[in-house]
Amino acid sequence: MAYLFLSFTILTEVIGAISSRYSEGFKKFIPSVITFIVIIASYYFFAVSLQYGLNIGIGYAIWSGVGVSVITCFGFVFLKESVTKVQLLGIVLIVVGIVTLEFGGL
Repeated sequence: MAYLFLSFTILTEVIGAISSRYSEGFKKFIPSVITFIVIIASYYFFAVSLQYGLNIGIGYAIWSGVGVSVITCFGFVFLKESVTKVQLLGIVLIVVGIVTLEFGGL
């Protein structure tokens, strides 16, 4: 159950980051409202995942690592932002780090 709520955390955080891009510095009302609502929701979901026993350090590392990776890929695919080979290597290392954190407790 903890990982279900962690996935909601990541999803809402990604939506918040993307909508903040479209808010133009919080000058556009609807994207700004969406940003505030989903960012608050992401922290709520994270708190619930902690209640289900998720380790705060591991959970936050997964949240931030997956979030950064997904947002970077979204920017590359949909916003035509550039991504260098070194940045792609960084994303791979983030994923390897997350897997290492997850399996390190076994």
